[in-house]
Amino acid sequence: MRVVIAGASGFLGTHLTEHLRVGGHEVTHLVRRPAQTRHQSQWDPYADQVDQDLIDRADVVVNLAGANIAGNPHSRKQADAVLESRLATTDVLARAVARAERAPAFLAGNGISWYGDHGAQELTETSTSQGDAFLTQVAREWQAAAAPAIEAGTRVCVLRTAPVLDRASSPLKELRQLFRLGLGARLGDGQQYFPIISLRDWVGAVSYLAESRDVSGEFNLCCPQTPTNAEFTRALAEAVHRPALLVAPSSVLKVAAGRMAPELLGSLNARPAALERAGYDFQDVDVREVLAAALS
Repeated sequence: MRVVIAGASGFLGTHLTEHLRVGGHEVTHLVRRPAQTRHQSQWDPYADQVDQDLIDRADVVVNLAGANIAGNPHSRKQADAVLESRLATTDVLARAVARAERAPAFLAGNGISWYGDHGAQELTETSTSQGDAFLTQVAREWQAAAAPAIEAGTRVCVLRTAPVLDRASSPLKELRQLFRLGLGARLGDGQQYFPIISLRDWVGAVSYLAESRDVSGEFNLCCPQTPTNAEFTRALAEAVHRPALLVAPSSVLKVAAGRMAPELLGSLNARPAALERAGYDFQDVDVREVLAAALS
């Protein structure tokens, strides 16, 4: 396959590129600077500029671009960058895909936060989005930006990605350091569900969707058995052989985390029903398996 990836220099894009190239696929990166190799193509999503010929020749276009959500949770500038970077890149690529004479598949990045806090209710791809948490609103607009490709009849897969755990990347990199110092803490009452996925399953699932020509729609990229925060806290403490006796009170987190507090205290009991229906076989099904793979 000929695959075009936006956001390929990020952690997920780097690993997806490596996996696809090992599988014999041709991968081209969309980059903001002048292209330096034949495997790069310059684009400017804020100026509505992308090489239409490249999109026309592609079999799959993947958008993983977007400003990092980590940073000052109280910064309006940071919040605007998180939203606008996702909307601009998705919109430009969705319209380019829609214009293509032989339209490629479009794998549109998104977040599991799309659902909003649902308590203990099991969430599949048919569940509704609710609430006004910041990342929930971002995910709604982010998905809406893919509409041109959907309306054109293109095969579109919306990647509702949960936190991807790997020892070399956030958030596990920072959490591992805290827990090894004995500073691991349950968040609030710990009963909120916290969807996660291992890096190898995220890469495997996205590659599977890229290669599966007869599947489309929304896909939850999370492990099949979503843990609560308390279960995650216990499992990580056991994995690094340290106690986790501390509690971060909800009242403190709401002030300290600002607009990101719902991501820490909200509950999303998500299940990857669409991926399982499509035939993807998870390697890591629960929190202990995800952490074992991530920390190995």
